[in-house]
Amino acid sequence: MKAVAIIPARYDSTRFPGKALAKLLSKPLIQWVWEAVINANLFDQVIVATDSIQIKEAAENFGAIAILTRKEHPSGTDRIAEVAETLDCDIVVNVQGDEPLINQKALAPLLHVFENSSIQIASLMTKIKDLKQLSNPNLVKVVVDNASNALYFSRSAIPFNRDNIHFEDYFQHIGVYAYRRQTLMQLVRLPAGKLEQVEKLEQLRALENGIPIRMVTTEYNGMGVDTLEDLLNLEILLKEMNYEV
Repeated sequence: MKAVAIIPARYDSTRFPGKALAKLLSKPLIQWVWEAVINANLFDQVIVATDSIQIKEAAENFGAIAILTRKEHPSGTDRIAEVAETLDCDIVVNVQGDEPLINQKALAPLLHVFENSSIQIASLMTKIKDLKQLSNPNLVKVVVDNASNALYFSRSAIPFNRDNIHFEDYFQHIGVYAYRRQTLMQLVRLPAGKLEQVEKLEQLRALENGIPIRMVTTEYNGMGVDTLEDLLNLEILLKEMNYEV
């Protein structure tokens, strides 16, 4: 089973333009992500997919394979699909370009589920320990069935605890996806669904079209970088951990 990791990195991020090149300690953010995926030692190939010549050149300078894609892609999924279309592989893993703490412990179980030939898409979830975060719309929640297939993703608290019973099994979706290559190509050819447009969550397109997503529980909850403040907070955390660059 040949697995490829693709890291989408567009320059004009809505909340933090140019964040892929922003320095975290002494290295650009995209380098942290690439090194983390390389060090997981799970993939036949690791590729940076970008719409920016600056990001491409920076990635090549630190040793990455970088491919320039079209600018107009509406999502990272579409960007990785442009690259995946040219590849000979079985599994494509989309590792967000702003997840510098991603690691083998999170990624290995994601690949492992594809030993089941029925799995088409897999993604990660982690238990929400701070229930105050349930009202945070930036924290995407997921509910699953008894086979751990996603039933729904939402920015709202799901399930809604109508009678306020004791219930703690709330899960946060971690936006790392693995696809069978043919499923990825099928998915990006589908139109955006109604639920996807309402929630602004592209993973709902798969569910709306009857494509199951197998959720894998992980302790990893990441520390995605969406703003300059996130970057500064992560830098403080790494210094406290005496993280070696």
